[in-house]
Amino acid sequence: MDPAAAAATPLRMPAEWEPHERTLICWPTRDPIWGPLRARACEDHATIARTIAEFEPVTVIAPPSRAEEAAAACGPAVEVEELPIDDSWARDSGPLSVLDDHRRRVVLDVTFNAWGRKFEPFADDAALARRWAERHGEPVVDEPMVLEGGALTVDGAGTLVTTEQCLLHPNRNPTMTRAAIEDVLRRRLGAERTVWVPHGLVDDHDTDGHVDNVAAFARAGLVLAQCCDDPAEADHERLAVNVRCLRGAPDARGEPIEVLEVPVLPFARIDGRRVPVPYLNLYVCNGGVVVPVCGHAADDEVLDLVGSVFPGRRVVGVPGEVLAYGGGGPHCITQQVPAAPGGGAAA
Repeated sequence: MDPAAAAATPLRMPAEWEPHERTLICWPTRDPIWGPLRARACEDHATIARTIAEFEPVTVIAPPSRAEEAAAACGPAVEVEELPIDDSWARDSGPLSVLDDHRRRVVLDVTFNAWGRKFEPFADDAALARRWAERHGEPVVDEPMVLEGGALTVDGAGTLVTTEQCLLHPNRNPTMTRAAIEDVLRRRLGAERTVWVPHGLVDDHDTDGHVDNVAAFARAGLVLAQCCDDPAEADHERLAVNVRCLRGAPDARGEPIEVLEVPVLPFARIDGRRVPVPYLNLYVCNGGVVVPVCGHAADDEVLDLVGSVFPGRRVVGVPGEVLAYGGGGPHCITQQVPAAPGGGAAA
């Protein structure tokens, strides 16, 4: 498929629970964000990579200087591919894959500006999606709008949820109206209905309130919503407002959205900092769901709750506190490559 044809064809982002060809993970590279915890960050990335590899193929992307380290840590079950990167958040810098109307895969090359130019340099991360696509023979559709994968959750059937705090932030697309943003989401991701919630987490300063810390589709019509049961926490009211905005909002089918609340927002203290470890920064893979945990008393209860809405998938708790210290979680460090029932990448 030539670029003009790819740009003109209807595109759809599959839901995360639809079949994957593989998962991409970027290796820890920007050392200052980890400080003395870099070794633990590498260990946790490797643990998550090996866990997901029990369900589907995993490719860890590492710069040439870190490829040997990544391969040794991850082991033989995980493939390591060398590409230049600046940071480790594959959800935001990695390729956003969509399917065309023949169910062939296309990479949507959106603009990445390091969450409003918060971290320099970021040129290699901005180029990662196209470099990956060109290396693997994937057609590319250019989209100049600034967008990160962590800013959205989709049901694969025309409904997208995002936060006003992030997508309407002036450090992303200051000249675009809400309607213009919705138009791009419709044309590029198949989002016939965009549902806006106001808030991300209070402490989510790096991404300006990504939705993948506070909400996730579990199936069409059902959203898991991160809540906070401690009224003394600033997130308590903010997350309650999100639930009120979600519950009953019409989806693309015109049906009211059902909300299942995850009542507890855990916090962990690590290297002198108190950080939230939201359960909703989970990742759905083939046959499994990977959920961040931090030893909170609610861990087992929440893992059971997640399992109840993903029947037939094995739910696995993975270390969450170090990734939270760095600014993310399992969803932030992963990016799915959806299976392409139409025969792989568009030709």
